[in-house]
Amino acid sequence: MPENAPANASEQPHPSDTSDSLESGDSASDKYAHIVVVGNQKGGSGKSTTTMHVIASLLSTGASVASIDLDARQGTLTRYIENRRKYAERRGINLLMPTHRPIEPSSVASIDVARAHDAHSVEKAVQDLAPRHDYIVIDTPGTDNFLSRVGHSYSDTLITPLNDSFIDLDVLAMIDPETYAMTRPSKYAEMVFQVKMQKARREKSNRTFDWVVMRNRTGQLESRNQRSMEEALTKLSSRIGFRQVPGFSERVIFRELFLDGLTLLDLKTPGTDIRMNMSHLSARQEVRDLMAAIGLDREAH
Repeated sequence: MPENAPANASEQPHPSDTSDSLESGDSASDKYAHIVVVGNQKGGSGKSTTTMHVIASLLSTGASVASIDLDARQGTLTRYIENRRKYAERRGINLLMPTHRPIEPSSVASIDVARAHDAHSVEKAVQDLAPRHDYIVIDTPGTDNFLSRVGHSYSDTLITPLNDSFIDLDVLAMIDPETYAMTRPSKYAEMVFQVKMQKARREKSNRTFDWVVMRNRTGQLESRNQRSMEEALTKLSSRIGFRQVPGFSERVIFRELFLDGLTLLDLKTPGTDIRMNMSHLSARQEVRDLMAAIGLDREAH
């Protein structure tokens, strides 16, 4: 079956991977996927919603896309994709699907053995999927665990969704409440720096990844809190090395789409039977603005 076939096509199992270890970019062919990781150590930031909309956006350009769920025990992304497949089958319509791979953390009692198993599981999935796809999109757990760290280390682009609130800002850094200057980086920011070094060592290069922070659940009217968050994030971006990009407003439609596995980019697909309104159009534009700001809105070649 060709990659990213419609959801109502039968899926064949992927081939067993028995190849020797490959460094990222050293595939037998010139093609090697650009890897997008969506990560945040706090839950409830819209991580899986962001992941699914990034996947759908890339598919809409004609790109071949694989997805890896490293938060498979909670399984939000995996359920999202399964809901999508069932909806397409139920409606008899074609919805583009990624090649999906859930990975659960090892249950081995020995920490060292479990970590080695987790690292191998991610490496094996990437080595199998990367030469056959334009993009791999990885959803990571909302906790600081070893599997999340391994996933982050494969980033070419790291997207960190962040609720537009000072309560959630400490995922990036501790700040002075008067000046909004950083007093110290967060454990997550330190982890991102560490995995950048890990990636450089693994790939034997100075190449790092693009870290973007997107502000989610912003109000649709500008407020004092939004202006303060803008100021704080602008100061932090230069200190800990990320770009700030627009995210998604607080909209009911994002939650409603989950049960059917749909995204805002699917609403014009014949057979979805969802009436578009101005709020939907505005939300869809937010998705397009996000992809343009990240630089992932180009047509597939």
